Amino acid sequence: MAMTHHLLLVDDDEHLAAPLAAYLQRFDMALQAATRPSQALALLQSCASFDAVILDVMLPEMDGFEFCRTLRHHAEARLRDLPVIMLTARGELADRVVGLELGADDYLPKPFEPRELAARLQTILRRRARPAADPPADDPGALRFEGLEIDRARREVLRLGEPVELTGTEFELLVLLAGEPRKVFSRDEILNRLRGQDADLYTRAVDLLVSRLRRKLEPLECIKTLRNAGYAFAAARAPA
Repeated sequence: MAMTHHLLLVDDDEHLAAPLAAYLQRFDMALQAATRPSQALALLQSCASFDAVILDVMLPEMDGFEFCRTLRHHAEARLRDLPVIMLTARGELADRVVGLELGADDYLPKPFEPRELAARLQTILRRRARPAADPPADDPGALRFEGLEIDRARREVLRLGEPVELTGTEFELLVLLAGEPRKVFSRDEILNRLRGQDADLYTRAVDLLVSRLRRKLEPLECIKTLRNAGYAFAAARAPA
């Protein structure tokens, strides 16, 4: 029997939730709706079963960008790492860029096809459910470099001995690069490896994601840019 995933829709359009919930049931997704950010935050804090958030940009009380920022800085780790798909009314590049900079995992312009939303959710939920890479047999959980430790089993990162808070997508990017040090990954390859072929993204999203990850890893300089080629992980392995 397939596992049911629990989703929270945050959208002040009261007519959207019922038909969308009925459609997503076909894909073993149960949808609950909140029309106000305060209501959504209360639901997320009181219930630990949500697997992802579908978040509209245009909301009362606070917009979707501020709501996403609130989640990414929340005191509870389970909320900081919760996948977020943002709905943008115009699909404008500026909205997508801001959303990705704040830690959204994906975006979808309105109006959207429910099948496309379901496909994007399935991609994110599959990625969240599986290990990012096959760990080495002698050390099943961790990648260790000078000043940096990546625990893939626990999805934790230590920088100079201190924990680093990463979104799910940031963590997946770090594991992808660190799993094959010195290998040059093109932007297109990173997009395909992280988000799947059904994601309608653009290479600028990779640059934003790398920039965000670099800031969180400072003062370490682990990720190198190779002009017109892509990115590579350049940290030295920790001594055995």
